[in-house]
Amino acid sequence: MSNAKKDIKEIKSLMERSSRFISLSGLSGVFAGLYALTGAYITQVYWFPKKGNRHLEEYAAQNYNLEMMALALAILIMSILTAIFFTTRNARKKKQKIWDRTSQRMLVNLAIPLVTGGIFILILLYLQMGIFLIAPAMLIFYGLALINGSKYTLNDIRYLGYCEIVLGLLATYFYGNGLLFWTLGFGVLHIVYGALMYWKYER
Repeated sequence: MSNAKKDIKEIKSLMERSSRFISLSGLSGVFAGLYALTGAYITQVYWFPKKGNRHLEEYAAQNYNLEMMALALAILIMSILTAIFFTTRNARKKKQKIWDRTSQRMLVNLAIPLVTGGIFILILLYLQMGIFLIAPAMLIFYGLALINGSKYTLNDIRYLGYCEIVLGLLATYFYGNGLLFWTLGFGVLHIVYGALMYWKYER
């Protein structure tokens, strides 16, 4: 009986490997969260020096768009490079291909909501409208991307997506506090999620 259970477990593992990309590293989430917290700190200190002053935040958002976009882009690039590094290392340990049909499908499913959200945000910036919608839109579209991509990777990512969407909706209701919810979503949640995933799958 024990041998039969072991065989079934091995078969399920092989099926999972063939249909899901399971080499995502929790450490990449931790580092992405740390990058986001650093970016939030820089934004708070240099562009939003007074908490709770919505007029000041709106002025800063309208007058420092290029600087904040550059900072956000730098955080995104560092997060992607870090994810590539740790995921590649994890894939080698598990003897899994980093680039196959499963990982391609995962990236396509992630990209559709992300690209849509990016275009939506660029339109908001170009028209100088809905400044307070930018942070909520980032969180909501990112959450949708995680849920959409979870079909081809670890199921745990789906729950992170749910949390990001909830934070995005809260940020929409409590407008003017976008930086706070952005910090929670991209900073704190990433660190917590990454640590849990590392503890569960990699240690």
